[in-house]
Amino acid sequence: MLNLKFDPFPVLYTERLVLRNVSKNDAGSIFKLRSDKKIMQFIDRPMATTEKDALNYIGVIALALQNKSGITWAISLKDDPALIGTIGFWRIESEHYRAEIGYMLHTDFHSKGITNEAMKVVLNYGFSVMQLHSVEANIKPGNIASMKLLEKNGFVQEAYFKENYFFNGEFFDSAVYSLLVQNFKL
Repeated sequence: MLNLKFDPFPVLYTERLVLRNVSKNDAGSIFKLRSDKKIMQFIDRPMATTEKDALNYIGVIALALQNKSGITWAISLKDDPALIGTIGFWRIESEHYRAEIGYMLHTDFHSKGITNEAMKVVLNYGFSVMQLHSVEANIKPGNIASMKLLEKNGFVQEAYFKENYFFNGEFFDSAVYSLLVQNFKL
């Protein structure tokens, strides 16, 4: 079983990025992400309509960290501490050495390699520090950018589920990708 320790919070660095803890000060930026139709089209959660919704989401992130069921990093540029996205592990299954990865990035920063850069350092942390054996990603099949990002990082599609979940009055398909520790390349 995993023995997770997130205190102090692990700040991660890349060439261009700082991945840090999400704080209440990020509520405005979280609101911009979670109220953007283009970003939320592939995330089946209610869109934020107020900054209070963003603060509630930050509370969910904090509780998951406290319970060691998830860890989420704010993505920011080295020269600007403003949150431009998030990335992290959800549904950590300690007994199975497995977690699900999730991410979102403000549209102004799409197609610049930022999520790929963040994913590499987060996966490295997951495999080398957390001692995960596998990481899963569950995406909407139409999310081509996410599919390409996952495949670029060594993930393979393991499953395709037809109408396996219900959200906002509709059934949706999902594709499950997975990466094993021995297939991870930094």
